[in-house]
Amino acid sequence: MRAYLDLLRREQDFRRAYVAQLIALGGDWFAVIPLLILLPELTGTGVYGALVLATDTLVFALVAPYAGTVVDRLDRRRVLVASNAVAGIAALLLVLVRTEATAWIALLAIGIVASAKAFSQPASTAALPNLVDPEDLALASVLNGASWGTMLAVGAALGGIVAGTLGTTVCFVLDAVLLLIASALVASTTRPFSDPSLPPRARRPARVDLAEALTYARRERRVLALITCKSGPAFGNGALSLFPLYGAVAFGLGPLGIGLMYSARGVGAPIGPLLLRRRAPDPARLYGVLAGSMAVFGVSYLLLGVADRFWAVLVLLAVAHAGGGANWILSTYGLQTVVPDALRGRVFSADYTLATLIIAGSQVGFGLLSEVLPSRDLLALSGGLVLTYAGIWWLATRRLRAPSATVL
Repeated sequence: MRAYLDLLRREQDFRRAYVAQLIALGGDWFAVIPLLILLPELTGTGVYGALVLATDTLVFALVAPYAGTVVDRLDRRRVLVASNAVAGIAALLLVLVRTEATAWIALLAIGIVASAKAFSQPASTAALPNLVDPEDLALASVLNGASWGTMLAVGAALGGIVAGTLGTTVCFVLDAVLLLIASALVASTTRPFSDPSLPPRARRPARVDLAEALTYARRERRVLALITCKSGPAFGNGALSLFPLYGAVAFGLGPLGIGLMYSARGVGAPIGPLLLRRRAPDPARLYGVLAGSMAVFGVSYLLLGVADRFWAVLVLLAVAHAGGGANWILSTYGLQTVVPDALRGRVFSADYTLATLIIAGSQVGFGLLSEVLPSRDLLALSGGLVLTYAGIWWLATRRLRAPSATVL
């Protein structure tokens, strides 16, 4: 931990951007967890909760390809400031969700927030190599990526507690305030978020920018493998919308217990990449680690189908998402090391788009299946899907795992 703390102490602009990300991510869970608890109470069904998660991922996936061209063309700092501010204002709309008749407002608000995140996430990830020295990139990438899991653990637990004690309206207002604070923190940085040596890019149709990035990804086998890596856990992430139903039916959980389930997911997410970071720079190990992390996710969700103790559920969720976190963060680091700055925003947009499209489809599918199949069986099914994908990806990347593979 000393190395991570030293990095935060030395790099002021990275520290501000990192804290801004922590605040924004924590605020998100102050809204999502209470919303997933509130909507079933208002509507009497889990479908709306699944639609909220699907809206979040699907809107993100539709906007992200075009957002990537903006991220590579405009100042990434300004993109981050504007997107966090827009998300904060949109979060205030959630206070209007009070009856079944106003449940649709949740979809509108989450859709706007997702559109803003489609700009902020690739901008933040693409900017990271410019905020730290090259020798610090691995540390910064893992720390930055682990912030999602850290704030899921904190935000999900606090979201459940605050929703159960002070009400959902307080949670939604807090989310808006935190996002606006994050916007102000990013605005206070001074280090360039893009490579200042690159000449300004000429304006051209978005489809041309997208075609350039896709051609590059298809040509570079390492990039194509790393982009498709996140798809494995993405197939299983649709099961996340089942947590409230699973917790209530199997264990009689209320808001706090359901919040703990999401929190356990967040506890596990940073553990995997923190443990495996030293293996990431070696390509002969990186791709094997990524395939193994998918398998850990799949096996853990399979075991959720037979878990009969709540503590065992929490342990399995932590282990599963330790694998999922390693898969996501280390594949992101791999892309940061090989993709040039001029293409980084578009490549990360493509990376996130593919993953979120699969997540959206998975969420809708599991939401519909929850009307006819037990949630316990569906959790096991999600594990089986991920495990199958892990095996296919392992075989497809065997050449990249060869000792003679080009070092990242």
